[in-house]
Order: sequence, then structure tokens, then C-alpha cells
Amino acid sequence: MINTNLTEEEAIALQQQLRGQVIQSDRLPADIKLIAGVDVEYDKNSDVIAGAFVLLDYNTLEVVEVATHCMEVTFPYIPGLFSFREMPVLLEAWKKLQQHPDIIICDGQGRAHPRRFGLACHMGVLLDIPTLGCGKTRLSGKYEELSAERGAVSALLAEEDGEHIGNALRTQKGISPVFVSVGHKISLETATQLVLKMCIEYRLPETTRKADHYGREAFLAYKAGAGS
Repeated sequence: MINTNLTEEEAIALQQQLRGQVIQSDRLPADIKLIAGVDVEYDKNSDVIAGAFVLLDYNTLEVVEVATHCMEVTFPYIPGLFSFREMPVLLEAWKKLQQHPDIIICDGQGRAHPRRFGLACHMGVLLDIPTLGCGKTRLSGKYEELSAERGAVSALLAEEDGEHIGNALRTQKGISPVFVSVGHKISLETATQLVLKMCIEYRLPETTRKADHYGREAFLAYKAGAGS
């Protein structure tokens, strides 16, 4: 589903082509039942990466299904092209799911990306599922300082033209914000509300926290099986 045998120039051209397919309005099902978190873990000592999809019940946030996959990375480290490194392992994990989510929250960027096409956009367009990005750090854009309370929002604006590419969102009082952006088939307002809903006790959404946990578990099992 994704070609990683590309030059840097070809990958950038593909991003620019696909970003025109991104839908920045709500195309959500009337009855949302499952919400997914995705995360990729990197091994410090090898080229192996682990991808995890975790499906949660939208209302209770209980884990419904987990799918993981480990493999060697197939695309070089190039800033702004992380989706070409991470999509292959995530798509392999996706194939193992018995059911599919209504919404995906990526641990990364969507439109808040130098070329407006981060991992959340790439995944959303390829899978044709409402997807949003929730990054731990800012990749692109600038924002005004937020107030300290939970739920405070500051617009993330592109430095070159002032485009509203995402939101800095404080999910817990006094804690550093996360950075929310549209991936596909969702509005920025809805994406921001969803991230806040998923952040019950901690800075990061439960979707991301669970995906991170199972991704690390997959790594440990893979390394144990490899005799390392």
C-alpha cells in the first residue's frame, strides 16, 4: 500500500500530490464505537521498529483489540518524511486487526507539518478513515502562550503565511501542551475536542498511552524471540 523505494525528491512530490486529497471537515459516523491509537517504537541498537494499533471502546476507553508488528525499517531518516518510515510497519499491524476503528489518533502530526502532510494525513488518506494527529512536540508553526488551565487552546499558525495548521492544547492543568492537527475527514475543532476527551488523567491521550505500551511489549517479545 505504500512504496518506500523512493528518493527524497520523489517522496516529497508524493506528499504534495496526496495532500490535495485531505478532507478537513467532519465525515464521522453517527455512532462512534471504536477509537484507535497508533504508535511506533524504535530500537536504539538496530534498524528494527515496532508498530502498534490499539482499539479502545469510545465510551469506556477499555481496550478492545491490539495488533502489533515488528520489522526492519525500509526508509532512511529524513526530517519531514517520517511517515514513509512508519507507515509500512503500521500497515502490517493494521492487516492483523479483526475490526476497524471509526477514528484514529496518531502519535505525530497531520497538517501541522512543513508540507501539510504528516503521518496522520498519510494514514487517513490511504486508509480512508477519519484520522488526527496529536504530537508531543511542535514540528511546525508558532503559537501564543496558553493559560494554565486544562482545555486551554492556542492556534498553531504557519510561520510563512499564518495558516491555521493546528492547535496547541493543554490537556492537564499546568502541564506542557500537545499539538493537535487534522489528518483526514475531521475538523480541527472536533480533533481538539477528541484529544481532550481522551486525556483523562495524563498529558497524552489514552489511545497513545496504550499504543506506546503495547508497542514496547511487542519489541520485548520480538527481541526475546530473536535471542537478544
